[in-house]
Amino acid sequence: MCASQHRWDCRRRTAAPLHLHLLLLPLSFLSTTPPLAQGVLHIPKALLQPPELTEMPTSYTVFSLEDIKLPCEATGNPTPTFRWVKDGDAFGPELEGSGTLKAIEGEDSLETYKGFFRCYASNTLGTAITQMVKITVETQPTLKQHKVHKKAYEGESLTLTCSPPESSTPPNIHWMNKKMVHIKQNDRVMAGLDGNLYFSNLLKSDTRDDYICNAQYMAAGIILPTNAVKLTVMASNDVARGRKPHLLRPTGPHSTMMALRGQSLTLECIPKGLPTPRVTWKKKDGDLQKTGGMVESHGRWLCFDSVSETDDGEYECNATNSHGSATHSFTVVVEAAPYWAKEPRSEKYAPGETVRLDCQAEGIPKPTVTWSINGQPITEVDEEPRRSVAGGTLILRDVEFSDTAVYQCQATNVHGSALINTYLFVVELPPKILSSDGVVYKAAEGGDIWLHCESFGSPRPHITWEGEDGTPMLSDHRVSLLTNGTIELSNVSHEDSSVYTCSIKGRNISIKANLEVFNQSAMLTGPQDVRVHHGGSAFLDCRFYTDPRLHSPQVVWKKGKQKLQPQTNKYTIFQNSTLKVMNVQSDDTSSYSCEVITEVDHINATGLITVVAPPDPPDQLILSNIEDRSLTLSWTPGETHNSPTTEFIIEAQEEQHSEEAHWRWEEWHRVPGEFNHAELSLHAYCTYRFRVTAVNELGSSRSSSPSKYHITPPAVPSGNPANVRTNSTDPGTLIITWDEMEKRHYHGEGFQYKVMWREADKNSKLKWEEAYVKSPPFSVNNTGTYTPFEIKVQAVNAIGLGPHPKAETGHSGEDKPEEAPTGVSCTVENSMVRVRWNPAQNVRGKLLGYKISIRRLGPAPQEERRRRRSPGTLPHEDERGEQWARRQEEGHREVVVLGNKTSHEVAGLQLFSHYELSMRAFNIKGDGPASGLHHFITPEGAPGPPSSLRFESPTETSLILYWTPPRQTNGILREYEVHYQRETKSGNSELEMLTIRDPSVHHIELNNLDPSSYYVFKVIARTAKGDGPPITERFATLLDGVPPSNITIAIGTTTLNLSWVPGERDRNHGFNIRYRRISAGSSREWAESEVVNSTQGFHLLTGLQPGSEYQLEIVHANTTHWKNVTRTIGPVPSEMPSGFSTQGWLIGLISAIVLLVLILLILCLIKRRKGGKYAVKDKEDKEVDSEARPMKDETFGEYSDGDEKRSDSQPSICGDSKLGSDDSLAEYGDSVDIQFNEDGSFIGQYSGRRPVAQGNESSGPASPVVAAPPPPVAPSMSSILNRPS
Repeated sequence: MCASQHRWDCRRRTAAPLHLHLLLLPLSFLSTTPPLAQGVLHIPKALLQPPELTEMPTSYTVFSLEDIKLPCEATGNPTPTFRWVKDGDAFGPELEGSGTLKAIEGEDSLETYKGFFRCYASNTLGTAITQMVKITVETQPTLKQHKVHKKAYEGESLTLTCSPPESSTPPNIHWMNKKMVHIKQNDRVMAGLDGNLYFSNLLKSDTRDDYICNAQYMAAGIILPTNAVKLTVMASNDVARGRKPHLLRPTGPHSTMMALRGQSLTLECIPKGLPTPRVTWKKKDGDLQKTGGMVESHGRWLCFDSVSETDDGEYECNATNSHGSATHSFTVVVEAAPYWAKEPRSEKYAPGETVRLDCQAEGIPKPTVTWSINGQPITEVDEEPRRSVAGGTLILRDVEFSDTAVYQCQATNVHGSALINTYLFVVELPPKILSSDGVVYKAAEGGDIWLHCESFGSPRPHITWEGEDGTPMLSDHRVSLLTNGTIELSNVSHEDSSVYTCSIKGRNISIKANLEVFNQSAMLTGPQDVRVHHGGSAFLDCRFYTDPRLHSPQVVWKKGKQKLQPQTNKYTIFQNSTLKVMNVQSDDTSSYSCEVITEVDHINATGLITVVAPPDPPDQLILSNIEDRSLTLSWTPGETHNSPTTEFIIEAQEEQHSEEAHWRWEEWHRVPGEFNHAELSLHAYCTYRFRVTAVNELGSSRSSSPSKYHITPPAVPSGNPANVRTNSTDPGTLIITWDEMEKRHYHGEGFQYKVMWREADKNSKLKWEEAYVKSPPFSVNNTGTYTPFEIKVQAVNAIGLGPHPKAETGHSGEDKPEEAPTGVSCTVENSMVRVRWNPAQNVRGKLLGYKISIRRLGPAPQEERRRRRSPGTLPHEDERGEQWARRQEEGHREVVVLGNKTSHEVAGLQLFSHYELSMRAFNIKGDGPASGLHHFITPEGAPGPPSSLRFESPTETSLILYWTPPRQTNGILREYEVHYQRETKSGNSELEMLTIRDPSVHHIELNNLDPSSYYVFKVIARTAKGDGPPITERFATLLDGVPPSNITIAIGTTTLNLSWVPGERDRNHGFNIRYRRISAGSSREWAESEVVNSTQGFHLLTGLQPGSEYQLEIVHANTTHWKNVTRTIGPVPSEMPSGFSTQGWLIGLISAIVLLVLILLILCLIKRRKGGKYAVKDKEDKEVDSEARPMKDETFGEYSDGDEKRSDSQPSICGDSKLGSDDSLAEYGDSVDIQFNEDGSFIGQYSGRRPVAQGNESSGPASPVVAAPPPPVAPSMSSILNRPS
């Protein structure tokens, strides 16, 4: 104590203020570090500095002098000196440079260093001290070796003890064999915290003679092995019975554990039992997940790496197997050695300042705090009225240079102590502003900003701040002035953008600070919580707003607290800052944060990625509670991967009754996901294995590993074959059959079927016949035809009979019905006949139904006579009607009536017809004899619609309608009625109706029609029973045509192709094309084409000279309607050289043309054969004859047979094809409608030209116009082959 006081007095005498001032003044401007906001100074460390400890000793155990090393190092100016104190007395000499204490071999004894040590580091400004440390001296531990031999039965529990020598540093225990390989530990075998090796239950495989306990002393650096323990495990018959769990460690129902804050703690539960128990943990008074506890060592340990106050509470372990459970509860009491909640800081101060040193310590129990100065308790230092101590706070008012010292604060409770050194250095320096002038500060609206005006000086300079207008800033309640001169402006706004001035009061020293306020950043769309399938990709958004005046912000994505590296195979950050996490795995489940950092602020948002996947397969399948026909299957569920298990699927594989190639797993049972066991019912005499599959919303896990085999004993069959029935096919034979039982339902050896039968008798007095067979079917002869029998089939094996079977009814074989139905009668109603009959007799089998045969013999007799007298029918229509009638007469209709009905209605008969009808019954063997024929006649009815409707237009205001009679007249035609109506924009005009009394007339001429309008025409046939449905068409008259005037010319070498677009409704108009060659200013004679039809659409002039100029004209009735001058392609013709016809190219060209013509002829013949030949012109001639139409007297457009002759301007593909014929129109024109009868015969003729878009127009008669052929371009081979046939 005298030494400490001396140093204190000596320090006070040497602390001359003037010398210190002169020493610090030249160096005071070197400091650039801003001062702390505690009223302290910060000056360069190159000046005087009190001692500060950098290395300090700790308590430990030594075994030799080599282990002695107590570090003690410190910095300071002047360089500190060191001294040690042991058990309160000085120990060793004073040390310089380094204070580390080491033993000297040969001079010191080990016992000399046993005790408590403290190091003192001192210089002229004060003394710092270390914490008191304890050195424990021990000798090297030794272990007495002894042999141990233990015996135990299979299934029992066992403990192998390990008792190493005691030490202040407990050893680490390792159980190994003689080869230094660790004994494998699992939930059944593990080493406890006490070092013993525990077996929950023994297996035969645990037998060995080299269980060795190795004690590793880390401090001593040695490992002590024991002799090998020999363990012999003997077989036992009690293994199958199992054992209820009990706890090997700890014992009793409850334990209390005391743990210190920050230290580790392990709660241990080691159970015994058979099968091996499963251990689970819970916090009885809270959530285990919210503590620091982690389950380790196969569930036997609950470990806390760093205990905190929140870990205090009640815990429980529960050991469970199929035979029961055992529990143990722990009370964890958490206390704490002293630790610092607030530490005082070493600082420099100016004279006259008030210094407050706060030293706040926490601990359980609450620690006491004491102060020392330079290592001397403050109670032993001279009293100072300027100094006061209140608990952990020391206050010095109006500090002087003599107050410079190192102050110690020490907190102590029953668990230890904590010590901290803090120096107080009092200096005097001239004032200076250290912060830079003109600094631009940027802040976000609503945030806080610090404007620095860091000053230096002792005493501390007085700082003032003013706005641009000279207003003191402290007048604003949002402004706070810190002790180092910095001001804090809270909740800044755009109005705060300005220039501010910081000055030292009383001195001409100032700086300016510029403040710019920006818009606050905002997160528009942050990352959401997403659930992602295992292996998929997750997307997290990060959309934000920042002030556009700022530079591009920095976007940082973090997983938890770890920054992500973008643009890798795992993570991608797009330009819009969206994060993509690819191929997510289970460890990707975490929180992800997006942080946006700007110059003025930063914002962040957090989302959660939860990776979900199908569960892992269950394991540890255990069979228990085994009975003859049942057992309990239990298992341990696998990892659920963030998606709860919804159910478990239990599958079984039976391997005794089939070859290995046919073994298959089949679903046996399902249990909800919260269960981990199931009661299973089994079949007798089977060999089973089981497996379990877990299911969650994402899918199914892999199946677990199969359980061990389980064999059930034999028993009598538990059931009989299903679907017992007769399958008799021949009369007089009874065939009994059934569905064979699966082999797993045999339940034993010697399996067969017992078949029983007897003829069905109402009194049930007949004796049962029986026989034994291995498999179905079973036949009984001489049983009669379709005789009823009672039949039964029973399962039998070597153990006995199955349950008594239920009798079924069957029949012997059937035969065809022997009698026809009787009492057949017919009632006719229009086109329907109602047939009635008596039930069939002597069916000789199961009646399946009846067959009604109906044949139409022809029309009613009246209709037939009148048809013969009917005049004026068109020849081809009359022939068509007779063919149709013959087909109906030859037609036969059969109606099948299923079941036991005795009446049926047959609809769809033709009216006004003669029919005959017969019936027969049928069964599975076939049809019985037919009944007698019954005749009936259907009544007359309304006719069908006329078969076709077409037109001709002789003039622009007249039109002739042609129609054909209905296909089904359903009686005697009386007359026709024609309706027509003009279409107008405002709707249809008045309906006109005409009646034709003579049914043999099939045309009518209508005059005074409007040539600019379309008309809707309807023709209705009528019998005595009424009107039939109409046939409806839309027509318009044809207009007088004129020669074309809008001509397009396609120029060739020797040809000119003139083409035009004919009017859609124009009647054909004939004209001539005149042309002549113009050469050398003179013209040759006019050449004139044959008559060209306006509906052709084109005409080809051939045989012209290449490179020549031609004059063209269109002439009709000596009037020129169009003219033009054009020139052919090619060189001007010259004199033909000799031998022209012998040129090779000419011969090749002619050959190619001949070959092409030959191919086209062949294709044409094939086409005509494929599609049929339609002699249109012959049909037209027939219709003209039948209708007495004066076609040859009319000259529409100068039409004649000659028009159909070939010319050089109308080339033909087929020899018998005519340009403008029906086929040409069908192929090239879009205004021709070709119709066919239902039987496929051609009935269509060409209508006048009209817009196709109008819809379903019928074809008109063959008009005397020539249809427009296509342009004279040779058709391609593909277009020819693709034409419709």
